Amino acid sequence: MNLTAEQRETVATELRRFATDLNLSDEQKQRLHTFLSDASEKLEEYKQKNPGVSRLEIVKKVAENRAEIRQRLENFLTPEQLSKWDTEVAKAKQFLGQAVAA
Repeated sequence: MNLTAEQRETVATELRRFATDLNLSDEQKQRLHTFLSDASEKLEEYKQKNPGVSRLEIVKKVAENRAEIRQRLENFLTPEQLSKWDTEVAKAKQFLGQAVAA
């Protein structure tokens, strides 16, 4: 999915705000970074194996893995952090859904 420079900046700003809101410990920050890096690598691998994949298909692929993603987060986020995560994911889905439709 190709985001405009303005959309990328919005995402970066929101991620910084969100990281602060979660109040992660150093260990949680490291685990989340590793987890997100792994997820990004898997997505890139999928795109390389499927060079003609559409943005919609990529969004569907991420959605298929959503339960696994949530389960992995349960292993190191507190219930309060998970609640905040879920709220932010809902916002992100709306934003990214609009970006995919564009």
